[in-house]
Amino acid sequence: MVISDFVVHEVIEQIKTLNSYLKSSIEKGRLISMTIKQGIAASSGIAIAKSYHLASPDLSFEKRPIDDPNVEIKRLDKALEVSKQELEKIKEHTEKELGIEHADIFSAHLLVLSDPELINPMKDKISSSKVMAESALEEVTNMFIDMFETMDNEYMRERAADIRDVTKRVMAHLLGVTFPNPALIDEEVIVIANDLTPSDTAQLNRQYVKGFATDIGGRTSHSAIMARSLEIPAVVGTKDITKAVSQNDLVIVDGNEGTVMIDPSDEDLALYLEKQDMFARQKEEWAKLKDVPTFSVDGKQVELVSNIGTPDDVAGVLNNGGEGIGLYRTEFLYMGKNQLPTEDEQYGAYKSVLEQMEDKPVVVRTLDVGGDKELNYLELPKELNPFLGFRAIRFCLANEHVFRPQLRALLRASVHGNLKIMFPMIATLEEFRQAKAILMDEKENLQNEGKEVADQIEVGIMVEIPSTAITAKQFAQEVDFFSIGTNDLIQYTMAADRMNEQVSYLYQPYHPAILNLVNNVIEAAHSEGKWVGMCGEMAGDPIAIPILLGLGLDEFSMSATSILPARTQILGLSKKKLAANKDIILAMSTTEEVIEFVRKIAEE
Repeated sequence: MVISDFVVHEVIEQIKTLNSYLKSSIEKGRLISMTIKQGIAASSGIAIAKSYHLASPDLSFEKRPIDDPNVEIKRLDKALEVSKQELEKIKEHTEKELGIEHADIFSAHLLVLSDPELINPMKDKISSSKVMAESALEEVTNMFIDMFETMDNEYMRERAADIRDVTKRVMAHLLGVTFPNPALIDEEVIVIANDLTPSDTAQLNRQYVKGFATDIGGRTSHSAIMARSLEIPAVVGTKDITKAVSQNDLVIVDGNEGTVMIDPSDEDLALYLEKQDMFARQKEEWAKLKDVPTFSVDGKQVELVSNIGTPDDVAGVLNNGGEGIGLYRTEFLYMGKNQLPTEDEQYGAYKSVLEQMEDKPVVVRTLDVGGDKELNYLELPKELNPFLGFRAIRFCLANEHVFRPQLRALLRASVHGNLKIMFPMIATLEEFRQAKAILMDEKENLQNEGKEVADQIEVGIMVEIPSTAITAKQFAQEVDFFSIGTNDLIQYTMAADRMNEQVSYLYQPYHPAILNLVNNVIEAAHSEGKWVGMCGEMAGDPIAIPILLGLGLDEFSMSATSILPARTQILGLSKKKLAANKDIILAMSTTEEVIEFVRKIAEE
């Protein structure tokens, strides 16, 4: 669909009016009398309803001697089996509602319940010490949790939470205690909890659960990710929301600002009902831009594309006006399994995505395991610092029996759409050359076998290592495109683990060091006539978008729900004006200077 400049301008002006009205409503001098708790904005939107405390069950028990260890082992086996059956149902429900990507966590939980390294010590403890099944479960589970929580690897620390979540369910069945089931909620509420486990979040009924707020958690926690997929407003990490809110309190969750309001006055409630209505109307305005190409006011076109993990995610991209796939994370094909996916299994997944996207570009990242993504069946070596270790392209080049089937599957699928292949974690030009040589070798093999392969397939790299960003000019002479992976580029450049709260203040997307690296990559690519995308969280950030447009970024890859707000923003920006400020921004000294400057020029 082509829309006239007049209509585009009219839509933009409507949204600007809505935003201005919303801002003035909040700043009109009305004093807020209610209790306000600040947290982390995990999922956008505004929800207003009475509170519902999702309390954890009482899993305490009194230790007692046993007569027959075999009876206790049978009790444990039964509790494990019932827990598996429940998780299978939750997994099926999640896959149907949210897709395979979100259901994979329950595949991992099911593997925990079948893991002999966890289960056998429990049974040994029952037999050797003649203790109750509850005691053995508690002791062995705590041992594993303590072990995982003390590890340096963030991914392994998260596994402690998985073990805790799964074994709580088993303990509840041993004790005959009813495990809380959010699916049974049958009235409009806002769920209040210390934390929501993956199984809790997956069972939230969108018809009745209007939002949730938790004491702990972050924007990248399982509950936050699922909330965004469910489109439920959520605020996490409030520290003490469970203490501040009583059952049936009237609560407002503002997932845009990261705030929770408790027992609002009539005036405050009217204000937020107004704000809720404004947000709903704003979403309606965004929806009008679904099929509109993304041009700045001075005619510069960019592509707004999305990140996906499975073929099931494509519908969300298309429904939100995505112009392509900027990052297809193929590792989800490998997770929740006991063995490598076959070439044909991979081919089927890639073919599905390409066909659904028709002629729109699809950038597929080859396997990126290691770091925070482990696969038990690959038996990856334990490392002190896996994020800087044997992962992604390093693993693939050393394990061609894993790498080649994926490349063959991609090449076979290339005839079904507009495929582009991207290698992750490239640090040297030699790595890129080696990976591309294997790709070309498999292309020749397939052609010799009489199999059809697309003639032209662009081959590029993710820029997520500072050395690659610095030497981008050399890379630009050989790659077809760059995609800047800012999540890792920022943490590697700033030497700050983005999952570590103690150093999270150093994770600064707008730091001049990051912006200069991004600019270096863009300039290097454009000097060789190549295009540049970005597939980190920064690409959909409202503060970063004007900067990146001014630097000349060609493709912005983000979550599907961020596309229409980003398009709205870009339709109202002048590329020429922003580019004129490029040198000023790059010469700044601090993140705060950059943010203040961008906000200032945005208001002009």
